[in-house]
Amino acid sequence: MKKIVIFASGSGSNAENIVLHFNKKGSANVVGIFTNNPNAKVLERAKYLNIPSEVFTRQELNEGEILEKLIQLQPDLIVLAGFLLKFPEPIVKAFPNKIVNIHPALLPNYGGKGMYGMNVHRAVFENKEKETGITIHYVNEHYDEGEFIFQKSVNIEDCKSAEEIAERNSVLEQLHFPEIIETLLT
Repeated sequence: MKKIVIFASGSGSNAENIVLHFNKKGSANVVGIFTNNPNAKVLERAKYLNIPSEVFTRQELNEGEILEKLIQLQPDLIVLAGFLLKFPEPIVKAFPNKIVNIHPALLPNYGGKGMYGMNVHRAVFENKEKETGITIHYVNEHYDEGEFIFQKSVNIEDCKSAEEIAERNSVLEQLHFPEIIETLLT
């Protein structure tokens, strides 16, 4: 059975959705959820879903301790689902084309350092964009510059706030992220 490791920094709604998707399908197992945030709600979700979790520091991520743990787990895919730290180059090199990220915009627009979550949705709203969407891409050594795997757009002309845009994007994420992960694993 294929193994997935998820990295998340926040609520973990995408992480939970991925776990539930693969629990239902039976084609892969989430073998760990890693977070850099000891207060992240994803930890509660991991406990509820009976998935082992790991809290780590930026130093542990950058100095190889997390790489060692990943090598022990031997995941078929590493999924960044709302993970806010830049992934270190040694991990990217150790798992080529096995690390994917979801970004809440149509890259290359609204990507890069600091462009995550509500920061993206506020920028999209302030620029009066007519559409936005999601991008699922491979992770490389630069923020949001890896090869695109999938993009899906949504019309937001009638959205009256960044929060409404975030809700529309969340629907896309919940629908498409598990499906694309499944495709990558087969």
